Amino acid sequence: MLAAAAGADTPPAAATEVTVNGVVISEEAIGAETPHHRDAPFPRAAAACALAIRELLLQRARMVGIASKDETADAAIDALLAREVSVPSPTEAECRRCYDAHPGRFRSGDLLEASHILFAVTPQAPLAAIRARAEATLKEVLAEPRRFGELAAILSNCPSGAQGGSLGQLARGDTVPEFEAALFEGSAAGVLPRLVNTRHGFHIVLVKRRIEGRQVPFERVSERIAAYLGERVQRKALQQYIRVLAADAEVLGIDLEAASSPLLQ
Repeated sequence: MLAAAAGADTPPAAATEVTVNGVVISEEAIGAETPHHRDAPFPRAAAACALAIRELLLQRARMVGIASKDETADAAIDALLAREVSVPSPTEAECRRCYDAHPGRFRSGDLLEASHILFAVTPQAPLAAIRARAEATLKEVLAEPRRFGELAAILSNCPSGAQGGSLGQLARGDTVPEFEAALFEGSAAGVLPRLVNTRHGFHIVLVKRRIEGRQVPFERVSERIAAYLGERVQRKALQQYIRVLAADAEVLGIDLEAASSPLLQ
């Protein structure tokens, strides 16, 4: 199944018929797919993109003679990608460079105490207006940090606002990856100088206290680094491959050439 898709982070307009080279992606199919994308900012758009990409790949598989009546759609797509998308494995030197360049990612036992003010983004929400309000509030908080709890109680769309935005003590893995990266990549405490953008919206973040863990030896994380680098290379290769296919196809109702994460599971 396509887990994430093109254009999923773009606010959708009114629902329009989605077609790929004349093949209609039905609203029934999109409705059935949508629950698999409930964490996306716009689940229906993400579902429509996933199904459109799937259809585009299946059409390509049939064109090159890979798909057959005896194969499942997933098997045909897997065979197509294995044949047409080359993904080199990362070398040990590349893994070592990643480890040396990002020591903060390979630590054990890091903890911090944090609070946030969430400006949630929901489907059909005015994204620019929400961001502008979040930016204006960030300026207020940076000018008067003591008002953080007060503003969290008034403005935050998270239940933590009732406790002044407090999220308590957090360890790596306790939050979504994009929020974790913003929290743990740095070493400073206080209000972060920029908004943190996650699948849930825009966050103003206050790091109250950090407890440093310890560095994990390269040998213990080398396989994890290789998997991470391999996935990143695969993501870029798939993005490029789908953009090439989309450029030669007639796709209506969704913008596959703007694909940002056409990942397959």
